[in-house]
Amino acid sequence: MFDRKLNMDSIFHEKQEGSLCAQHCLNNLLQGEYFTPVDLSSIAHQLDEEERMRMAEGGMASEEYRTFLQQPSGNMDDSGFFSIQVISNALRVWGLEIILFNSREYQSLMVNPINEKAFICNYKEHWFTIRKLGQQWFNLNSLLTGPELISDTYLALFLAQLQQEGYSIFVIRGNLPECEAEQILGFMRVHQQQRPRLIGEEEAQTSAGRSAALAQMEMGVGAEDDVVDEDDEQLKRALALSRQDIDVEDEEADLRRAIQLSMQGAVMSSESSDCEKGNVKSGSQVAGSTCEQKEVKKETLTAEELRKRRQAYFDRQQQAQPDIPKQPDTESTCGSGSQNTGLEDQQQKRSQ
Repeated sequence: MFDRKLNMDSIFHEKQEGSLCAQHCLNNLLQGEYFTPVDLSSIAHQLDEEERMRMAEGGMASEEYRTFLQQPSGNMDDSGFFSIQVISNALRVWGLEIILFNSREYQSLMVNPINEKAFICNYKEHWFTIRKLGQQWFNLNSLLTGPELISDTYLALFLAQLQQEGYSIFVIRGNLPECEAEQILGFMRVHQQQRPRLIGEEEAQTSAGRSAALAQMEMGVGAEDDVVDEDDEQLKRALALSRQDIDVEDEEADLRRAIQLSMQGAVMSSESSDCEKGNVKSGSQVAGSTCEQKEVKKETLTAEELRKRRQAYFDRQQQAQPDIPKQPDTESTCGSGSQNTGLEDQQQKRSQ
């Protein structure tokens, strides 16, 4: 069994290039690259020469002949347009003839359009083909993106619609050359799921799709930038908070170190005073032993004792703020002791 998509692909369909619709119409009708612009130009020049010779029969010096020579060709132009005479002569090479669809001659035959083989249509210098391949009809307009399937019931309506729009329709009579699509489509009918669009419409839709895709991409990039900016702001806030926490921790650590150093200073001050007292009363040995005991006791202070001493330190600091701090009593004691010792020495010297 044949693939239906391959069956459609077997149909020859030339798409529009420039204004060469007459060439596309002929090749789509014959289902192959049978004619080129050069071939059709040769036929047009030949027709121009035949017309010139007929005009020359009335006299080459006549006003009509000189006017004819000054006029451009009626069979072709620089854009690529070719007249019905050029198309008719090109089909005559293949033994084909064209008959005007709405002429009295054809209408008198009362032929059902579905029993014909092909039609060519013209409106405002545009030509296209409608042809039967196998048992089905196809619109082979070169302005379409591909062949368009036409049902038998719609064919007559389609031709009538074209006539109302101003198209000239010609019936093709004769034996068309054999083609691959005719052989393949003769075995089975095809179904077209999606009809082709006009080439300009497809390009516009493609351009619109690209514009929409670019807009979506730009919106996506903008959204990503917003997300990145928001993430950056959140990161900055988190860093600022972490710095504040670090600063607070540093301040607390400094405060703790200051308190500890101050307490150590107070302890050392009190210990030194105790040592001085011991030296005066008991001598250097007793003082040394006392200092050593204090050092041992200092090293074995518990957390509770440290807390009590810190509280006591704070209390002394608060009491010392309004008044001038007093000198420790140990200094006065040590001073009086030294003075008494001096008097005793003097008395000994006098007795001697």
